[in-house]
Amino acid sequence: MSPEIVRIAAVVLVGSFMSVLDTTIVNVALDRLAIEFQRGFSDIQWIVTGYMLAMAAVIPLSGWLAVRVGPKRVFIGSMVVFTLASALCGFAWSLESLVAFRVLQGVGGGLLMPVGQMMLARVAGPARMGRVMSIVAVPMLLAPIAGPILGGLLVDNVGWEWIFFVNVPVGIAGVYLAMRLLPTEAPGRAWPLDGVGVVLMAIGIPAITYGLAEMGAQGTLTATRAWLPIVIGLILSGAYVAYAARRERPLINVRLFGNPGFAAASVTAFALGAGLFGGMILIPLYEQGPMGLSALETGLRIAPQGAGAALAVVISGRLTDRLGGGVVAIGGLVILCLATLPFTQLTATTSQTELMIWLFVRGIGLGGSMMPAFAAAYASLKHADIPDATSQLNVLQRVGGSIGSALLAVILAGRLGGGGHHGDVPPAARTSLPLPVREAMAEAYAYTHWWVVWLSASALVPAVVLAVVERRARRMRATEAVVVPTPEA
Repeated sequence: MSPEIVRIAAVVLVGSFMSVLDTTIVNVALDRLAIEFQRGFSDIQWIVTGYMLAMAAVIPLSGWLAVRVGPKRVFIGSMVVFTLASALCGFAWSLESLVAFRVLQGVGGGLLMPVGQMMLARVAGPARMGRVMSIVAVPMLLAPIAGPILGGLLVDNVGWEWIFFVNVPVGIAGVYLAMRLLPTEAPGRAWPLDGVGVVLMAIGIPAITYGLAEMGAQGTLTATRAWLPIVIGLILSGAYVAYAARRERPLINVRLFGNPGFAAASVTAFALGAGLFGGMILIPLYEQGPMGLSALETGLRIAPQGAGAALAVVISGRLTDRLGGGVVAIGGLVILCLATLPFTQLTATTSQTELMIWLFVRGIGLGGSMMPAFAAAYASLKHADIPDATSQLNVLQRVGGSIGSALLAVILAGRLGGGGHHGDVPPAARTSLPLPVREAMAEAYAYTHWWVVWLSASALVPAVVLAVVERRARRMRATEAVVVPTPEA
């Protein structure tokens, strides 16, 4: 691999790793933050949800910004915003200020990975794309393992603020390296920005998420605070679909949804995102709630899920080439659903060894379903549509994750009662609570995990459609590739 690719890859890895790490490092601190700000989990979840919504909002803008401003400037600017927002998160004085700074952090983090991938792809070219994508995958593989452990270590030893402060020196180093090592490209002439799309989607999707969160918090859809935001969000999203279908370069290329394979992959990505990110906030809270573990112990207990996902990504890539992404995604989803079922039986005395084994198997299901589903979607698309498709699948995954996190957090809070948290008792003292109290807590987590099962299972039907469409597309390509010999004169 050329020195130029190595230099760019090193900088991109720093930015991408920070961005992905912050989707997982915060989860082990949610219990501590609930105590710090005296708020229930239905409110605390906005620390996670706001970050993912902000990331989803800016990903479609990455291509336009890279052309209009230049990829190096966008990357450096995004890292500066992310680093500054991280520092502000550590100084947050209330939940509302922390959520606002997390949104700003998500704006910076959401641009780092797509712009970094763009720079790597340009310098590597098609012949070396496989090796480049393996580099890009490193943060996705390591962050789910390192995030909970690092977060637990910092929360237990120096305070929750340091899960954000830790980004500052890394970010400063990343900005310095980016300024020195990244190639400078002159800004180009970009297509007109879809400002209408930015406004409609920036209001519509968060409104739906807020309404669903309020539905869980109120326990009914009839409350005005629940149904009104959902209706407004659906109207704005529908208006954008009608508008974008007539626009040449929309923010979201809705015409791609006319392709059955891409439409099925989109539903799969959304459902998996909801189950994945929503489920990721439950186990850390369970471990620190009825089980009474510290943040570091929690991080170590949930690391096997990241290890299972990393192993599955490697294996599923090879299987996808042989069998097709749709078939592999179905297998991964079946494993994911079956491995989530044991979590619907959680108690205050569940074996930690058993829990870690099922987390590892669940990670295999996650790693064996998401990437193969993306790969299957590409099989039925034109080459020119792949950049838009990649952006939109990532957006849908994060929107699904934000809605899933909000929904599951408020369902959990409703089942826990008493304000929707574990009370002001620190985790270490919860093991001394009466067993019936701890069992009641554990029952709330068991019940909420049924929703994780349903969310994950809802991806099975579109995955089957995806497999059928992908097989048909492969058969058509194979037929077109057959060269019929012409008779010699």
